[in-house]
Amino acid sequence: MYTVVGPMKSRAMRVLWMLEELGEPYAHVPAAPRSDEAKTYNPSGKVPALMDGDDLLTDSMAILTYLADKHGRLTAPAGTIARARQDALTFWLIDEFDAVLWAAAKHSFVLPEEHRLPAVKASLKAEFSTSAAKLSQRLEGEFLMGDHFSLPDILACHCLNWAVGAGFPRVDEKLFAYGKSLRARPAFQAAAAR
Repeated sequence: MYTVVGPMKSRAMRVLWMLEELGEPYAHVPAAPRSDEAKTYNPSGKVPALMDGDDLLTDSMAILTYLADKHGRLTAPAGTIARARQDALTFWLIDEFDAVLWAAAKHSFVLPEEHRLPAVKASLKAEFSTSAAKLSQRLEGEFLMGDHFSLPDILACHCLNWAVGAGFPRVDEKLFAYGKSLRARPAFQAAAAR
């Protein structure tokens, strides 16, 4: 059984959702980032962390990729053109969504107050809106990779949810509906209910 370390309102939600989609049993330790409890799993205190037996894995996207590959679901097979396209979209989402949201978070509450630049958040919100419009144009089917739910959908939806919580501008109706449909998935609901 896996152990997922990190609170629900963190990137740990991505891992919890993935495990629910896979139907794999797990224990959840909602330790806060940099807390003593989190450091018992990951010396840096960063979350999420995943314990698979005695093996520690960190970074939400590395964990998701590992789980998808290990269980052969929610991903295209490694070494295929489909996987290269999936990875390209995943990396784009990390650069254009996740990194922008993380930068805003750092200047809101993560960095020591004397290092925060609140004025930078306006440009980050504008950048996110531009990227959201591009993602909306790219969304041609029910899911980002076409007709099947996959790892990039978890990342995109988590970032869309994060953006709402961080007070970023609302995305267009197409992307809003996409996020709403993903949040209605039973696995998302099960993870969120923990």
